[in-house]
Amino acid sequence: MHRLLCCLFVASLLAAALCGQPAIEFICPMDREVRSPTPGKCPRCGMALVANLPEPLEYPVDLRVNPPRIPSGQPITLEFRIADPQSGAAVKQFEIVHEKLFHLFIVSQDLQYFAHVHPQLDAGSVFRLETELPKPSTYRLLADFYPTGGTPQLVPKTITTAGYTTPLEAAIPHLAPDLQPQHGQNLAVELKLDPPQPIAGKKTMLFVHVTPAEGLEPYIGAWAHLLAASNDLVDTIHDHPFIADGGSEMQFNIFFPREATYRVWIQFQRKGVVNTVAFTIPVTALR
Repeated sequence: MHRLLCCLFVASLLAAALCGQPAIEFICPMDREVRSPTPGKCPRCGMALVANLPEPLEYPVDLRVNPPRIPSGQPITLEFRIADPQSGAAVKQFEIVHEKLFHLFIVSQDLQYFAHVHPQLDAGSVFRLETELPKPSTYRLLADFYPTGGTPQLVPKTITTAGYTTPLEAAIPHLAPDLQPQHGQNLAVELKLDPPQPIAGKKTMLFVHVTPAEGLEPYIGAWAHLLAASNDLVDTIHDHPFIADGGSEMQFNIFFPREATYRVWIQFQRKGVVNTVAFTIPVTALR
């Protein structure tokens, strides 16, 4: 499918050049390497391809927490206000991506706590979520949303519970590699890497085998969701399978940005049950 799209895209560029007209390219907002000369849907994530998608532009995000002195083990409210980067006005229109307007990932400093949740948009253009942080810590929040007329956003924020004073750089966890088979609530997951030792800036293929595959279902618009976070919480990656058809085999293609140890969470849904498993992958620099 990707090879066919590429051939059609090149043919459209040649035809446009011969006619003296600017070529129109249709691009997937989530997977910008997927391009086509005609309208359609992305074969990877199912999103509609957009004509002449603009270059990425970061949208400012204002995060407010109530109460301001953030407790652990007690209810808190997170509020996200998103502004237009040019006018500063509140953004009120968003595109649905994988069945939701807003995906939020929450990861603790020690990389032991992970949550994938979905704040709700109120009438005042504020995304709001009531949640609870399980223990004193610094937490990395990754906001994933798509303003109408803009480009998809992946915005990191950091919050710390009241009284927790350990600096982030002093509490970087030193995680041992862990590629052993993992067990969710009603399935098991095996992971193999190519190359076996990932290199920063180079493509790493993650081959996932799920057992049993019977009863596997799409989870919020994808066969699986992946979040990778470096052990210092600087780099985060949100991705979906490059290849998946509802069977036992899936493939992700990841570019780890730099040398670090990455905690990788993958979520699947089987028979109505969401399974979350985690692996720890060391990534080295190119020598």
